[in-house]
Amino acid sequence: MAVRLGDIAPDFEAPTTQGTIKFHEWKAGKWAILFSHPKDFTPVCTTELGAAAALKGEFEKRNCNVIGLSVDPVDSHVKWEGDIKDVTGHEVNFPMIGDPDRTVANLYDMIHPNAMETLTVRSVFVIGPDNKVKLTLTYPASTGRNFLEILRVLDSLQLTAQHQVATPADWTPGDDVIITGAVSDADAAVRFPGYVAKKPYLRVTKSPAKA
Repeated sequence: MAVRLGDIAPDFEAPTTQGTIKFHEWKAGKWAILFSHPKDFTPVCTTELGAAAALKGEFEKRNCNVIGLSVDPVDSHVKWEGDIKDVTGHEVNFPMIGDPDRTVANLYDMIHPNAMETLTVRSVFVIGPDNKVKLTLTYPASTGRNFLEILRVLDSLQLTAQHQVATPADWTPGDDVIITGAVSDADAAVRFPGYVAKKPYLRVTKSPAKA
């Protein structure tokens, strides 16, 4: 069964490059990003893991844990990490799940037979402190993920979870935001003084501060 937005992210216990974890316990009220790779020693994924490692400090600022997965075992991951550091200059600094029996892959519907019959597709799950899935992305094998975009999405999710606002197209932190329809005009005038109604349904305001 597919894991959809708003679902509780399935819990699991699995071996990783940093020891065995229980997923919900490991994330412990934080945000988390779980992203999968079809197989170890693949070229695009090698670059992706280095890119994610380079941004670990940025994820930590956002109270977010990062964890990867592929269907190869942990000992293979450890060998692969040497290549990743050699190619990208960044040592993998987050756990990688070994999933040779595809237990986690099946829990998260990462096996798409029309794409790859036995390997995981390249999925991204952003999971909130409440363990609910806030965002899902799936990429083809040929297209590398943009981890700066994933950071941008995380910023949006965290901001909109705290305030009754939404973020428009191409939004980046600090840009104006949209007041949601759940806020009346009267309440908006108090909560977001000086907002601009471009249309009755499109009210724009300065971005509130993220806690």
